[in-house]
Amino acid sequence: MIYKSYILEQNINSINEKIALFYGVNLGLKNDLKAKIIESHKNSEILRYSQDEILKDEALLANEIKNISLFEKNKIFFIENVNDKILETIQEFENMLSDRKIFLFSEVLDKKSKLRNYTEKSKNCACVACYEDNEISIKKLINSRLNGFNGLTPYNINLIIDHTNLDRSKLNNELNKIISCFPDKNVLSEKLEILLNAKVNTDFNKLNDEAFLGNKINTNKLLAQTGMDNEKNIFYLNIINQRLEKLLQINNLNKSTIEDAINSLKPPVFWKDKPNLTNQAKKWNKFKVQKMINLTFKLEKKIKSNNLIEKNILIKKLLVDICSLANA
Repeated sequence: MIYKSYILEQNINSINEKIALFYGVNLGLKNDLKAKIIESHKNSEILRYSQDEILKDEALLANEIKNISLFEKNKIFFIENVNDKILETIQEFENMLSDRKIFLFSEVLDKKSKLRNYTEKSKNCACVACYEDNEISIKKLINSRLNGFNGLTPYNINLIIDHTNLDRSKLNNELNKIISCFPDKNVLSEKLEILLNAKVNTDFNKLNDEAFLGNKINTNKLLAQTGMDNEKNIFYLNIINQRLEKLLQINNLNKSTIEDAINSLKPPVFWKDKPNLTNQAKKWNKFKVQKMINLTFKLEKKIKSNNLIEKNILIKKLLVDICSLANA
């Protein structure tokens, strides 16, 4: 039986089946659904296993399922990191569950997956795809979690979306911070920018974009103007590496146009970032990207192994090298 994730977000008890599979790349969504399952089974004992633990000792799960007592709580089983290897085990226990329920959690499962096909078609199983969030679903989450808050202007909502980059896990962390830091439920843009560290991050992103575009004048100007936190050098490197990874993906997709390649990227590119990424992709072929990946890898090792070096200077030197290579 196939269920839509957005329906279960509204009512997790829509699942009546004894076994449910949640698969896909959206870790934040899977964690949200886990929390709803736990909330709806407050009086149950939650037992957590990995697939490897179950396959190594099937008696472990069998004993817990068969051991029924009038004086103990009902049991709910979470089994993580599953794939097709667990299918036979699940089929074996399917008719033994009584009031017990098994919830399976997996990464991406393609259409050929035996486990996915079985849970989609079986009357005793539920199957839930957890796909990437889009801007619409993220906005709904923000409005839902911050219901009753004043100051949720389009600017502030877009600030949160831009900062979390459509990542639900990161979004939930930032929303928790916002709820804690605005007890009067009045969101002020200036305080929100400070809370999200948006000013520093935005400035570095601008500098990063200009370097990858090969714009020497703007890169030099922003190098002088951008404040860089000495404790966030690995964070800056991660931003650079994320851009390199996207450019490498675009080169590997072999689409007819750069725009087609960008539109097919997973997770999707935030709409504000598409123009810059398109222009950067025109300058960066696979050879250039790989060369720079090697440089960033060496620099990261150097930064992590030597506390005495001027890390900010090395990051700025790297951005100069990126700008030069973009024009090579």
